[in-house]
Amino acid sequence: MKIIKNKSFDVLGISSAGICLIHCLIFPLLTVIPLGLSHNHYIDLIFALIGLYAILRIKNLHQNKSVKYILWVSISLILLSVLLDMLFHFHSPLIYIGAIGLIIGHILNFKNHK
Repeated sequence: MKIIKNKSFDVLGISSAGICLIHCLIFPLLTVIPLGLSHNHYIDLIFALIGLYAILRIKNLHQNKSVKYILWVSISLILLSVLLDMLFHFHSPLIYIGAIGLIIGHILNFKNHK
């Protein structure tokens, strides 16, 4: 039963990173249209915290060191990008790399379940 539970955290991580990536790619295009939208870095922070939660809850990361490395580097890039945005209002492209890395890492971890 633990495998199903761990897989659900991978699905949560994939979903969160995917939605985050879509948000980060499409939202800047929407701000060009005069709809009164503005960037809220707290939304990015929520996505990052969901991703961090998913990584912390996956129990079998010790089985595959490369997946563990991919996930931790990716979430670190996302958190760094969010921090840069919150402190300096600089939207770093590291968030895109981190989101893609999280998606790849969670897919690899999902496939490695036995």
